[in-house]
Amino acid sequence: MKYLIIGNGVSSIGAIEGIRKLDQESEILVISEEEFPTYGRPLISYYLAGKIGDDRVWLRKKDFYSKNKVTLKLQQKVTALKLAEKRVVLQGGEEERYDKLLIATGGTPFCPPIEGSQGEDVYFFTTLAHAKKLDANCANLKKVVVIGGGLIGLKAAESLFDRGVEVSIVELAPRVLSAAFDDTAGNIVAKRLKELGFNIYCNTTAKEIKRTEEGRVKGVLLQSGEFLEADAVVIAIGVVPNLTLAKEAGLKVNRGILVDKKLQTSEVDVYAAGDVAEAYDFLVGENRVVPIWPNAYSQGFISGQNMAGANRDYTGGIPMNSIGFYGLSTISIGLVNPPEGQGFEISTYVDEEEEIYRKLVFKDNFLVGCVLVGDVDMAGRYAGYIRFKVPITEDKVKAHLINNQPTYLEWPEEMFQAQWNSAARIR
Repeated sequence: MKYLIIGNGVSSIGAIEGIRKLDQESEILVISEEEFPTYGRPLISYYLAGKIGDDRVWLRKKDFYSKNKVTLKLQQKVTALKLAEKRVVLQGGEEERYDKLLIATGGTPFCPPIEGSQGEDVYFFTTLAHAKKLDANCANLKKVVVIGGGLIGLKAAESLFDRGVEVSIVELAPRVLSAAFDDTAGNIVAKRLKELGFNIYCNTTAKEIKRTEEGRVKGVLLQSGEFLEADAVVIAIGVVPNLTLAKEAGLKVNRGILVDKKLQTSEVDVYAAGDVAEAYDFLVGENRVVPIWPNAYSQGFISGQNMAGANRDYTGGIPMNSIGFYGLSTISIGLVNPPEGQGFEISTYVDEEEEIYRKLVFKDNFLVGCVLVGDVDMAGRYAGYIRFKVPITEDKVKAHLINNQPTYLEWPEEMFQAQWNSAARIR
């Protein structure tokens, strides 16, 4: 048996560990375009800020690959899949065969068509290589415009600000953190950042990146007509699934590579996991791309086990984002911006002076989403109610949730035992 994994992110680590739970001897080959072993992508902002070095960015110890009998090919690009022959083609023409294949190619940075975006002084911020490139030039930067006020953009902005750079954040939506959080949470975060000295421009976007005659960035012209001086621009709008290989090979794709509950694609013996996969989401009852770290690992682990002969279903993960800004903790879990008119009930609590915000989203006697800002101590308990679909049939239970007093003691006993035993087996 030969397992071949394309990509070397957290999904690949999960797949290797899933395979080795059941098959300790068969060959595992990992092919990655990146030059580094697997690292923690959420850590690259801390790396750029100078808070951690190379020794703390890696996901596993240096001997992880050798201990797990993994052959790792870095800086190698797979250019085509020969599904009928069970082979992949590498740049340069070399081919590798496989018995089981996992596509874990992740996402690629999204770059809108902004005039002047091609050339020097424009950066992305989704890989360690991006962070290292910015780090190498940071001493020469005085003003930077970050295009994108989502999670990636704000962490890039924070990292640069910590290095003494004046940062302007440009966001098309009416608020920062528009996708993962709601208006109130985004406004609390924006207020904190503005007080610290960040410049934030919402309801507008970059019309053109202006350059000098020598081709260097000198600023960004916004659609609002305002001009922001800058030495560099970071485009951090987000990522889109890297579907090129799958599309060209004829696999079924939508927004991501379509997979079944075993995480197998439309082709037998070919699996997909992580940001590239469109897998089952139990909250909405259908497949969708949920590009978050915990889901990527669990999809990798389960696909790895199934590649090695198991028969496990991926039951879906919860959209969950946790991020802090200068002592202000924020967490969003599940459906936090539900559509109107579909029976959702929303409960909120706000203390603007203390920067505390809590939003709970209910539907049909279940908690389906929550946003916590400032006071996040109960996030794990709220996540349990959402993840395990604990029925909320008593008014006192709902009142405890609304009053920030969730407790496992109010779970139905049979559900508590079943779900926690299941969780223990997954771990």
